[in-house]
Amino acid sequence: MTLNREGLLQAARDFLSRPGENQVGQEEAISPALAGLPLFAPPLLGISSADDPLYDRLKAPEAIGPWVLTPVQWLSGARSVLSFFFPFSPQIIQSNRQDAQMPSPAWLHGRVEGQALLFRLARWLIAMLVRSGWRAVCPCLDPRFASIEHQGTDARFPPQAAYTSRWSERHAAYIGGLGTFGLSKGLITEEGTCGRFLSLITDLPLSPTPRSYSGLYDHCTRCGACVRRCPVGAISLEGGKDHTACAYYVDLTMTLCAPRYGCGKCQTGVPCQSRLPTGKPMGSQGN
Repeated sequence: MTLNREGLLQAARDFLSRPGENQVGQEEAISPALAGLPLFAPPLLGISSADDPLYDRLKAPEAIGPWVLTPVQWLSGARSVLSFFFPFSPQIIQSNRQDAQMPSPAWLHGRVEGQALLFRLARWLIAMLVRSGWRAVCPCLDPRFASIEHQGTDARFPPQAAYTSRWSERHAAYIGGLGTFGLSKGLITEEGTCGRFLSLITDLPLSPTPRSYSGLYDHCTRCGACVRRCPVGAISLEGGKDHTACAYYVDLTMTLCAPRYGCGKCQTGVPCQSRLPTGKPMGSQGN
């Protein structure tokens, strides 16, 4: 396999195509009808340089904060950041359009079993890179990773760190040319917002993907559809996303839907569900 963008993207696709891998298993299915449910459509891949100055800018208080780690802090000698977007399958997306309040069982599988699948893929890709003589880490699997869910829940971080983490998949994807943010703070890619992100940092030198945008919200039309879809009114045109209201609702789903959780209402039934709402082309992606 050639270790360039296309080769790495094909490797991820090949992993997902393994029998039984990219689907809900019989034993874990919430209901028998969900056994075999496809989790993800084919992924996208954007690449950024590990020394892109935007990573340092994430440490600013108005971005994430000084607790976020840059690629070279995760991996000494890092050269490239691989940012994957895995769109949810059409079945998962359509299922979550129905009930206006509760996440669909299929969406819950995509959120939880889907994430477990991506972590298996991350470990497999890292092992593949190591066999080829390169080093790689997945920040979200690293012991140094931390996600601060609510204010004051982690004494290692200041109160303003609430609802942030030491590594942002969405910001890495933005830097890697995959898309821009929406009003709900989801990232709008050429395949929309419905899906999961995964990133790896490696010392393999790769050509960065050109960014076809310059602003954080270039792909958002501020149509207000996500405002109307939020079951707890956590999004507004005037104030954007209320992270506290959103987080407490997701916590509620942890109780009601245990051992799974999620929501995704602001990502489904909206113009950016599975495409760019503006219809603007993303531009070419280089190797």
